[in-house]
Amino acid sequence: MNVNAILESAAQAAPAFARTTPRERATALVALAGALDAAGDEIVALGQEETGLTEARLRGELNRTSQQLRLFAEVIVEGAYLDARIDEADPDYAVGPRPDVRRVNVPLGPVLIFAASNFPLAFSVAGGDTAAALAAGNPVILKAHDGHPRLSEFTGRIVTEALTDAGMPEGTFNVLFGREEGVEALRDPRVRAASFTGSTQVGRMLADIAAARPVPIPFYGELGSVNPVVATPQAVAEDAAGLAQAYVASVAGSCGQLCTKPGFLFVPSAQPLREAVVAAAQDVAPHRQLTAGITAGYQERRDAVLKAEGVEVLVEGDVQVDDEGFGWATPTLTVITLAQLEAAGESVLDESFGPLSVIVEYGDDTAALPEVLERLFPGNLTATIHLGSGEDPQGWSELLEVLARTSGRVLFGGWPTGVSVTAAMQHGGPVPATTQDSTSVGTAAIGRFLRAVAFQNAPQAALPPALRDDNPWGIPQRRSAAGLSSSWGELTGRY
Repeated sequence: MNVNAILESAAQAAPAFARTTPRERATALVALAGALDAAGDEIVALGQEETGLTEARLRGELNRTSQQLRLFAEVIVEGAYLDARIDEADPDYAVGPRPDVRRVNVPLGPVLIFAASNFPLAFSVAGGDTAAALAAGNPVILKAHDGHPRLSEFTGRIVTEALTDAGMPEGTFNVLFGREEGVEALRDPRVRAASFTGSTQVGRMLADIAAARPVPIPFYGELGSVNPVVATPQAVAEDAAGLAQAYVASVAGSCGQLCTKPGFLFVPSAQPLREAVVAAAQDVAPHRQLTAGITAGYQERRDAVLKAEGVEVLVEGDVQVDDEGFGWATPTLTVITLAQLEAAGESVLDESFGPLSVIVEYGDDTAALPEVLERLFPGNLTATIHLGSGEDPQGWSELLEVLARTSGRVLFGGWPTGVSVTAAMQHGGPVPATTQDSTSVGTAAIGRFLRAVAFQNAPQAALPPALRDDNPWGIPQRRSAAGLSSSWGELTGRY
């Protein structure tokens, strides 16, 4: 189908899909998860061929993809995501007579999702954004990534057939190919929201298009992030070798093509880590990069970092480009002082999407860290602190406040690569990590594709099922009965 046909199909499906019950949509999501699992061997083989990712990585990603579909099925059957609120009419309400007001979350309409390159399953055709948007009751138009077109087409067929077999309306899901076609769809008034995972440059361009429409729409872009990690002097003194080995593993995993890769490691001195970092990096085999475009971008960033004043090359690494333009890379690890990092500016600070990371020596001046980190790294998906055994975190309270203010997830120990799909996960962060500070991972991601509507003095027959007194869906309803809120005095008097 052409772009217009796909958009019209989604627009026609939207009202009927929005009327499906949570249980009906949950059944469809579970059926889709089963269909993906059943086609696992073919999916993984295509993924390996097109992306160069390992079988183990892709099988893990496929499991995550199908399991998050099942997770969202549980979420919508439970029903708290609807946030149903019922305030019964109360003539004696504290601020004057209150009408009967009932509020609930409803679907937005067709959602345009731009698939990612680096997660060809979990952030692609049947990935988390698709799962969240479908769970909320929105038709999905999936703009496939050109890095894995055959995998996208194959997975798209599985999604469409599974939803159709489960009784979902025709047009509930479609795959769109082509960059110009994606932009055309983003500008179309039939699209009511969009999401994106990718580079800062492209994400900002698309966000500007979404904002410049005659009727702007929400655009949820997950962009670049450098994910600073801070190790305290005590943490380094206790286990410098272990810290170094885990750091290299996190940087090198999936050839550094992860949005949560630690781009900067802050330590008092790199000296205790040097030997272990070099040894760990030497054990990393070359890994193919996802696309020729990513290779070109990585080479440009790597050259800029290596040429920046003050940068010491600890592990030079390498990028060998094959006949098709794909790079085969090994880790590049550098060292710089905190003062030199500030002086180098964007040449070092910008994200390097690949196996490159910078060790920053902050010396004895730990008091300067909070201000510098907040100024140089204003928005990231993650920030990590490694404390020593038994070390009091209150000794680093100012830094912890900055990390929480400038990132979506603060880790105590461990490494940011690896994002659990769970109810409490936050995979987002302040600008420039995202265009809107929300989450694209975990059950809270469904909130991006919902809007609230209140019904005042509506007869029962006119109310959505989630707001009716008989509660046919059996969901949680936050109810304020008449007379229970006639005065706030008792409540406020407790404080």
